[in-house]
Amino acid sequence: MKRPTIADVAQAAGVSVATVDRVLNARLPVREETSRRVYAAAEKIGFHATNVIRQRMLADLPVYNLGFILRKERHAFYQVFAEKLEGAALAMKDRRLNVQVQYARSGEPAELADLLLGMKGKVHAVGATGPDHHDVTSAVTLLRTSGIPTFSLLSDFAPGVREAYLGANNMKVGRTAAWMISKLSHTPGKVLLLLGGHRFHGHSLRETGFRAYMREYAPDFEVMDALITLETRRLTYELVMDTVSKHHDLVGIYCIGGGMEGVIEALREGNKSEKIVCLVNELTPESRQALLERRISGVFQTPLPELCADLIATMVHTIEHGMAETPGQRFLPAHLWVPESL
Repeated sequence: MKRPTIADVAQAAGVSVATVDRVLNARLPVREETSRRVYAAAEKIGFHATNVIRQRMLADLPVYNLGFILRKERHAFYQVFAEKLEGAALAMKDRRLNVQVQYARSGEPAELADLLLGMKGKVHAVGATGPDHHDVTSAVTLLRTSGIPTFSLLSDFAPGVREAYLGANNMKVGRTAAWMISKLSHTPGKVLLLLGGHRFHGHSLRETGFRAYMREYAPDFEVMDALITLETRRLTYELVMDTVSKHHDLVGIYCIGGGMEGVIEALREGNKSEKIVCLVNELTPESRQALLERRISGVFQTPLPELCADLIATMVHTIEHGMAETPGQRFLPAHLWVPESL
């Protein structure tokens, strides 16, 4: 096939060849709207110098460095999270946004605090997910006094100090999970809650919402003491296998935090899927397959595209207009997947 030329770009954009030349070589000022049309046309037809046009367009735009701290670098959910952050940053055409992603290796507050402090002097704003702890609050406070706003994601931390929380309404998610288990169970019985850790604010809210619903609307169910999984597959597997062997009247499992892979493995090995209603978080290849096989009953999914787009826009607005006097929160409705909705 013939390689697209400047004339082809001009025709696709509805402008003159001279205008494309000015955009490409920055010879004379060109209106931003026109430059965008030329860039869009070049990208569409596969013009060889599309990246050069993009660099010319970005040359005079404000440049901001955005830092993000996620968890579990190898986990499918956080890999997608990082991709969506990159995509949302690229989608903002009137700013040059450099995304820096780091991953916490554990759920320890001290590690998150160190990663946050390591962002000082390197970024204009920070978004992170992790445990709530006074060490984390101290780090967020220091960043704030240095002019760097921090946004908590998925699970809130440093309330009153961080700029905003973005994620699901975790209390509502917990109540929804309780409603599902109480309705899908063939008979009342015991329900097991699995938490990632005591310091995850979002996990605590989901547990609170779950227990509140059960007390009010399903008192015949017994919600057992929550078990801590440390969000690891092996420990979660062992906890579930032990609970299933000891409690034959177990009818429900809600994996509030990470470690769902261990739950799925235990239910598959014990062949308990028909008897036990199980709910987990985040639609990954493994949870999707388990849902299709009906090993689990439902998956709560964070709407990452919407969250990332909202987060990036909010970060840029905060950088340019200053931090809010009153820290806020932005709730996004969690998506619920069941076997028949895949």
